[in-house]
Amino acid sequence: MPNLPDVVLWSIPAFVLLTVIEMISVRIHPDDEAAGYEAKDAATSVTMGLGSLVFDLLWKIPIVAVYTAIHELTPLRVPVLWWTVPLMLLAQDFFYYWSHRGHHVIRILWACHVVHHSSRRFNLTTALRQPWTSLTVWPFYVPLIACGVHPAALAFCSSANLVYQFWIHTERIDKMPRWFESVLNTPSHHRVHHASQGGYLDRNFGGILIVWDRLLGSFAAETERPVYGLTKNIHTYNPLKVATHEYVAIAKDLKAAGSWRERAGRVFRGPGWQPAAPPAAAPVEETTAA
Repeated sequence: MPNLPDVVLWSIPAFVLLTVIEMISVRIHPDDEAAGYEAKDAATSVTMGLGSLVFDLLWKIPIVAVYTAIHELTPLRVPVLWWTVPLMLLAQDFFYYWSHRGHHVIRILWACHVVHHSSRRFNLTTALRQPWTSLTVWPFYVPLIACGVHPAALAFCSSANLVYQFWIHTERIDKMPRWFESVLNTPSHHRVHHASQGGYLDRNFGGILIVWDRLLGSFAAETERPVYGLTKNIHTYNPLKVATHEYVAIAKDLKAAGSWRERAGRVFRGPGWQPAAPPAAAPVEETTAA
């Protein structure tokens, strides 16, 4: 297959330039504290991003092995041509939607993705706050490989999707034109996704396109000012703790669980799931001797 460019590598100068421009913009026209920069928070986000590059290289070894095996077994082949690449991007974005949604509603997957939502600020460095345990993502794309998409082509599409999402992590852009907001993911849509108030929770999972959310009932428009972060925020800038805090919480819940049913719920149900409280015992009526 033709050599495909490393989209992320080529985009690094643009990442740096846009971040500097945003920093200057915030300094000249301060808006809201959550949109601004705080040195420790930004440094943590950048550290998480750099760490994710290292860990992703490790996770790629088993993932590429599995994808390659599946690709060799399937008789289907999707060639890399000028007209198939947009179709592969479209398909990858669809499966990204389900991967992203799954990582919000299944707690063991959320333990990976929660890293990206752990900052209470929303600026371009937030886009760099990536997990170190992305090994949970690969199963969602198996159907594409089974349909004949080459693993390298999938990697290119995933990188393009990631690069697109960089610019939507900002409050410096209010609303895009209506046609743009109707089809594509925008800063307004993604601010909703990063918000922690009830009406905004688990909304707007799309990567490049917002149409999946509109079609599948997970869309919410930005109406009130978002409050960023988690429903229960962490109070640390330690990258290791940021990367692992939800896994630690799951381990504590498993240790305290009273049954295997509860243990399964703590792992595979939603992040906020709690076991049903036991029914209250009926009051005992007092009797008096006649």
